[in-house]
Amino acid sequence: MRLIYSILIRAYGLLVRIAALFNGKARQWVQGRRNLLRNLEDALKHIDRSDNPIIWFHVSSLGEFEQGRPVIEAIREKWPEKKILLTFFSPSGYEVRKNYKEADYVCYLPPDTQTNARKFLKIVQPETVFFVKYDFWFNYMKRLHDLNIPLYFISALFRKEQHFFKWYGGWFRLHLGYVTRFFVQNPESVELLKSAGIASVTLTGDTRFDRVYSIAARSAPLPLIEKFCAGKKVFIAGSSWEPDEAVYLPLMKEPGLNMKFIIAPHDTSAARIRFIREHIDQPVVCLSELNEENAGQTDVLIIDSVGILARLYRYATIAFIGGAFGSGLHNIQEPVTFGVPVFFGPGYHKFREARELVALGGAFSITSSGELTEKVLEITGSHHEHERLSTICSDYVAVNRGATEKIMQYLK
Repeated sequence: MRLIYSILIRAYGLLVRIAALFNGKARQWVQGRRNLLRNLEDALKHIDRSDNPIIWFHVSSLGEFEQGRPVIEAIREKWPEKKILLTFFSPSGYEVRKNYKEADYVCYLPPDTQTNARKFLKIVQPETVFFVKYDFWFNYMKRLHDLNIPLYFISALFRKEQHFFKWYGGWFRLHLGYVTRFFVQNPESVELLKSAGIASVTLTGDTRFDRVYSIAARSAPLPLIEKFCAGKKVFIAGSSWEPDEAVYLPLMKEPGLNMKFIIAPHDTSAARIRFIREHIDQPVVCLSELNEENAGQTDVLIIDSVGILARLYRYATIAFIGGAFGSGLHNIQEPVTFGVPVFFGPGYHKFREARELVALGGAFSITSSGELTEKVLEITGSHHEHERLSTICSDYVAVNRGATEKIMQYLK
């Protein structure tokens, strides 16, 4: 089975290289791994591992980075002598966080072949390793086990549909036993792991709640955004895609709504920004164009850069989070932390916080623009109703905080 898995990994790498001829993200994936091992060896060769042991964190992309970040920063504070290596699989994570100051070294992870796992770990020689959520790289896991290097999973999440828990999943389940401890998000994950014979599991919750709470607590005002909002009710569409836009853009035409709109598309390329602007009938300004003169002259602001969205939610009355009309819902924890009721499409059932907030009444799954408009009018038309929903959301975050401290207590 390992041979088949390794062949599939190599085939994936070949397909990405072919795609790199036409696709910019694939090109970044390939270029970022060029001479990777040689460059990493040069960067680490002068480290005395006895005085400065290396802690390796691996994340898939930006969302998983935000889950790992609270633990990275807690370890940095507790053990400042340790060096931190942070690896990414996806360019969308690496390109945004390649200069993250709390990590000593940031790079891509070489593809999960047996050769790469052997070479990479020989160079890094980590004292401890953390993988985030469900980034399972089986050759790396096997090699870490063989070298007796502790491997922890942070904010791990399991579902019964995963191959680990199928009749054919024996080879995959074997690798779960190579993990020193799983820190998992929910009781269902605990039970699923125990059903697979894995007892080294601790229920901690999701570290991302700690991260978004920290963002909210330290969020500084954005004067130009405040001038744009002008004290009005604000609708923020975060990480939206074209199917999401087809649902929420008609809301702008609702007479008497009297709201400001901030649109932060997932894809901030010039072509996507141009497409959105062409589908809005009123004056629009992009964040890159925003200034003291035009901030109060339009009701629609498009965020044409990355890295600011989490700070914008403090100004939201209502948020619409994209992805649930397509491949998967994006992060709803950021707006909820600010007590903002959230809307999203029907594809949310894989996301625990979305399911729980829908059940509590602080989040709403909608399927059409008419349904969205009706609910938005209901919420914005009643101060009492908005306050009730806001309290549900902020209380939900308060209850779910503390995963980082539980992990650190175990590590100590």
